[in-house]
Amino acid sequence: MPLLVVGISVLVLLFLMTRMKLNGFAALLLVAVGVALVQGIPVADIPDVLSEGIGGQIGDTMLVIGLGAMVGRVMGDSGAAQRIAVRLLDAFGPRWVQVAMVVTSMLIGVTMFYEVAFIIIVPIAFTLVRVTGAKLLWVGLPMSIALSTMHSFLPPHPGPTAVAATFHASVGHTLFYGLFIAVPVGAFIALLWPRLPFIRAMDPAIPKGLVTEREFEDGEMPGLGWSLSVALFPVVLIAGAAVVDMAASGDGPVLHFVAFIGSAPIALMLTLLLAIWAFGPRIGRSLADVNTSCTSAAQSMAMILLVIGAGGAFKNVLVEGGISDYIKDATDSWSISPIILAWLIAVILRIALGSATVAVVTASGVVLPLLAGSGIHPEIMVLAVSCGSIAFSHVNDPGFWLFKEYFNLSVVEAIKVRTTYTTVLAVLGLGGVLAMEWVLDVLSL
Repeated sequence: MPLLVVGISVLVLLFLMTRMKLNGFAALLLVAVGVALVQGIPVADIPDVLSEGIGGQIGDTMLVIGLGAMVGRVMGDSGAAQRIAVRLLDAFGPRWVQVAMVVTSMLIGVTMFYEVAFIIIVPIAFTLVRVTGAKLLWVGLPMSIALSTMHSFLPPHPGPTAVAATFHASVGHTLFYGLFIAVPVGAFIALLWPRLPFIRAMDPAIPKGLVTEREFEDGEMPGLGWSLSVALFPVVLIAGAAVVDMAASGDGPVLHFVAFIGSAPIALMLTLLLAIWAFGPRIGRSLADVNTSCTSAAQSMAMILLVIGAGGAFKNVLVEGGISDYIKDATDSWSISPIILAWLIAVILRIALGSATVAVVTASGVVLPLLAGSGIHPEIMVLAVSCGSIAFSHVNDPGFWLFKEYFNLSVVEAIKVRTTYTTVLAVLGLGGVLAMEWVLDVLSL
């Protein structure tokens, strides 16, 4: 049974990493090869399947993570990250630092991918931890939860946008309805989860090399205007391109240029150049000093990228092994509410495959025939599938490894933190979707 294979592979991976202390990169590749053999993938094809998985995942994340880490290190070494952190503390106060992270993350995360927004905001979170003396998860976890919610629930993020196209739903209406669910649910979990006893018992340190250890005097830091301008520059480019893409129709060189500079890698590359120009003199007298900061950040990212790439290989083996087709066939005959069915299929696929995008696309294909004649608003179906796709993030999800490595957690600790919060977000999201459908039905009477 394919789902049994998934369950056993996860247990083997946990054993290799926790009891055998095997490196995450090696453990993921070893388990991926084992699953490929069990699922009947020809031996000669396994290296290509692994390479495609690693290449696809690294291709999506390496530029973003690498450039984002360099931007963050330049801002940290120049004092710009500390300037923003101090301003947030002045505005919200140390007691409300979590609220500051939630508000910031939700505003940025509405249009930015989880990974991109995470890389941009995490240096500020690290700086707040150092300045306030708070625990890393106390400050960083609300940020991650808020970003996860925005990314998984709402267009223009890739999963919800793809499902909206399948269901012929309005992207604008989906975003509007989704905000009424995502904001309260995300904020509630973001503020609750760090207060749970099993979370408060964890006290990971900030990973070495990702943030400067220096504390700056007020006169040594750049002004707030420049600091915010550089931090928000990629947000403006990426969000602006997303808005233009939703609002504009047709084709032309201007739209192509906007899409180009609004792509995450280009936006972050331009931001790095701006950060070097604006803050370079504060780091050192020569470009070599700035290069040292960038090189240090890149070196710190090497193992993180390897582990994320191996997670992509594991995910690709599960997809190529036909597990998504098995789940699709098994759920075709289920007779339950289309909203719950859409959510449940997305959850099962997410658990089995790790990829939220694969989960939502496959689930939408399964429930699409049920939408016609059901009377359910297509935007609600989009949100149901999207909410399901966030559940049970675990070892076959490359985003799980990004979270684990940046917050310096063990595999078991990351499962306790991330797998639980993503699952609760999915369940509360389903409740919000059902409530929203009821409201829309009442208003249409």
